[in-house]
Amino acid sequence: MEKSAPTRGQLERTLSQRIQALYRDRLGHQPSQVTCQILDAKIIIILEDAVTQPEQVLVNSGQQELAEQVRSDLNAAIQPQLKELLEEVVGVAVIDLLSDAKLDTGRTATIAILDRQPEVRDSSASSKRQK
Repeated sequence: MEKSAPTRGQLERTLSQRIQALYRDRLGHQPSQVTCQILDAKIIIILEDAVTQPEQVLVNSGQQELAEQVRSDLNAAIQPQLKELLEEVVGVAVIDLLSDAKLDTGRTATIAILDRQPEVRDSSASSKRQK
C-alpha cells in the first residue's frame, strides 16, 4: 500500500494546482502563486497576489475596513470548498481552517489542521533504490 501513496511533494503540488483553480473558478481571480506545505497533521497554504480587483479598488479609495470585511467574507464563503478539496486530495479530515489576509501585500495564508497526518511515500527511499 505504501508504494501507491504519493510523495509529500506530489501532494503539495496537486494541492497548489487545485487551490489555484478553485480561486480562479469561484472568485474569478487567479493568485499568481500558491504554495502548500504539509507539516505533520497541518497544511500551510500561502497565496500570492490573492487580492481581487474590487478589493484593490476599495483599498485605493481609502475604504480599507470595507476591503478587509470583503476579504473576510470571501474567505468564509470559499472555506467549505477549500476544506472539501483538501480532504479529497490528502484523504484526511480537516478539523479546522485558520485564514488571514494582508491587503497591502496581497497575500492570504491558511492553515489547515488535519485529523491525522496524511499517508505519504518517502521520496528519499525511492531515489536511494534508483542509485
